[in-house]
Amino acid sequence: MKPNIPINTEQRWEWIKYQLRSRGSSLSRLASALSVSDSAVQLTKYMPYPRMERAIAKALNLAPGQIWPERWNADGTPCRQRPNRAEKRAETTHIRVKDSESNAIAHRQIVREA
Repeated sequence: MKPNIPINTEQRWEWIKYQLRSRGSSLSRLASALSVSDSAVQLTKYMPYPRMERAIAKALNLAPGQIWPERWNADGTPCRQRPNRAEKRAETTHIRVKDSESNAIAHRQIVREA
């Protein structure tokens, strides 16, 4: 069943907060679980932030591309204006990619693990 996720960004953000609350969670609890500030999670509302988008989507049992289709490619990798920029992830990943390589390979592996 496909969730009815609003297209409007303001409505979508309220929908996300409602869905988290209905599951007994919140953006604040999610930030605490990820050991980041509340504002780090809030940034997701205004700009692409793949790590937080993945965490929110996981908490909602959805793929990030379902919530933010304009920010994610069909293959599960984030759309990037700067594709060679490394995404900093906490010690949750064990993928090592050379600095000169594109992170698309690492992102695909992360998506497969999720």
